[in-house]
Amino acid sequence: MRLPDFEAWAIFACVVEHRSFSAAADAIGVSKATVSKAIARLEASLGTTLFHRTSRRLSLTDSGAALAERAARILAEAQGAEEAARDAATAPAGLVRVAAPITFGIRFVADAVAEFLRAHAGIEIDLRLSDARVDIVAEGFDIALRIADLPDSSLRTRRLAPVRVRVVAAPAYLAAHGTPAHPAELGTHACFGYANVLGTWHFRSRAGEEAAVRPRGPLTTDNGDAMLPALCAGLGIARLPDFIVDPEIADGRLVEILPDWSGRATALHLMTPPSPLRPARVEAVIAFLSERFRDLDPAGGKPV
Repeated sequence: MRLPDFEAWAIFACVVEHRSFSAAADAIGVSKATVSKAIARLEASLGTTLFHRTSRRLSLTDSGAALAERAARILAEAQGAEEAARDAATAPAGLVRVAAPITFGIRFVADAVAEFLRAHAGIEIDLRLSDARVDIVAEGFDIALRIADLPDSSLRTRRLAPVRVRVVAAPAYLAAHGTPAHPAELGTHACFGYANVLGTWHFRSRAGEEAAVRPRGPLTTDNGDAMLPALCAGLGIARLPDFIVDPEIADGRLVEILPDWSGRATALHLMTPPSPLRPARVEAVIAFLSERFRDLDPAGGKPV
């Protein structure tokens, strides 16, 4: 049996990550010639070209792009196996990369990270906040927190807590344009769009009736907090998680509408790469975040 060239696969993954033979060589501490030879071996073994090479840039071929995620998984699993073996004999230590949504990350994850770091002096956390859907494997994250109705995925996913989404508007908007009594009426209203989940709003009544509407309006953005000024100014209607809008509802700047209709189930999920092999430091962060966010206060999205 001919074994795969695991070194070449790992080097290929590093070149994809760094987009350069030279940068990959520097990152893993070998010569550029070693990197070039490894890629040449892998291309010869596979019978295909993995990169387009010019004097100014390096880009993946279609074959290279199709194999990049698998290469990243091979490298991650090998690193995970080595780190797990080392961690078994030592206290957890090292870097853990975490991705989270911007608003939830600022309001809740940042405090959780501070608490975790106080108790785990040997672990470092690289926390990246973005409302875009990150590619956990390709971008090298150990953990991602997502608030969504998640599709099927090869990623390992743990549902932590439900998140309620509310349809809201300012009293001034409703006074000027009327209050929708049925989701179908939203089609005639100014509805703000969330750029990362463009499409149809789905609803279900307590009696089981279903409805759907495609939102149209003057504002589309990729962050819920960015909608609040225009919402409170009476410029439209939005669907947002309760932890974003509850303070504005409490002080009267926003009003919930269609309270008898619910959207598709949304929840806070913790996601990790598909490999079951994880270093002890990553397991420690997973355990902490899972416990910290095992439930959310429905009155304000606060961990309880």
